[in-house]
Amino acid sequence: MKPSVFYAKIILFGEYGVIWNSMALTIPYAHFSGSLAFINDEQYTKYEFAVESNRHLRDYLGYLKELRHDQAFGFKFNLERLEKDIDSGLYFESNIPQGYGIGSSGAVVAAIYEEYQAGSGQKGRNIFTEAEIAAFKENFAKMESYFHGTSSGLDPLLCYIRHPLLIRNRKQIETVGIPRGKFGSNSSIFLVDTGVLGKTGPLVNLFREKCREEEYMERVNKVMIPANDGCIISLLEGTMDDFFAHLSDLSAFQYESLREMIPVHMMLHWEAGLHRDDFKMKLCGSGGGGFLLGISRDFSRTRDYYRQHGLELIPVFKNDLP
Repeated sequence: MKPSVFYAKIILFGEYGVIWNSMALTIPYAHFSGSLAFINDEQYTKYEFAVESNRHLRDYLGYLKELRHDQAFGFKFNLERLEKDIDSGLYFESNIPQGYGIGSSGAVVAAIYEEYQAGSGQKGRNIFTEAEIAAFKENFAKMESYFHGTSSGLDPLLCYIRHPLLIRNRKQIETVGIPRGKFGSNSSIFLVDTGVLGKTGPLVNLFREKCREEEYMERVNKVMIPANDGCIISLLEGTMDDFFAHLSDLSAFQYESLREMIPVHMMLHWEAGLHRDDFKMKLCGSGGGGFLLGISRDFSRTRDYYRQHGLELIPVFKNDLP
């Protein structure tokens, strides 16, 4: 086996809005990655980690067998070879932190799909048709539901294609480029480690329950979704003043209406961003822990603020262009 490497993912925008068919924008994040491997003396991973990963893959195999039995797949899956490899010590070698909202389960799903589906293999980024992307998403949603109870399929789709994806709605997904040169000379997208783990399923269920309230759903439709879609459109068009205006609205909405998804000890920094002109905070994935996502117009100033509070930022993208 010559395994492919699968990167983590970051949903820049749309983590909850996509439930209601709003836009989303997601990117690969090469800082973290994973690939399939076999347990042997030459592997640098801790043996206990590899054994635990192998056990999880065996459990996952049982779920995939059930899906195949129910004829849920739109492709042929060589689960017999997968089972044989698991018996031989197959595991997922990964440094993608689990419970951090950056696609640890999506990378596993993408890796298993590429290696064991019986159709044509991965063709490289930016050359899939819209119909192919839609088919991938449908299959990936079924495969990843094992990990979260339900899945949109977007995380493994991004991990598999390895290229920024624009989700216009449930049926329109396309690869895109982000115009870095218009983002600002000292601007940055960054992560902040909250130090606690998040769990996707319960938070998504909580959001759905909140949306049953008419007043709350009205705010979602009139504030959250327009701000979310405005961020994506203005970012891709390179109109940065509009982008930060929409980002400010989105950050304020999440602070006021998705407070359960923000760890209590991070509320101070989130609120600081609302009152400062250099950075804004938003959720990274479902929230509740893991990473939070920040976007700064002045990364040096933003980094100084966080360092004063004992926190180091992890750059996702930093524009050093003049």
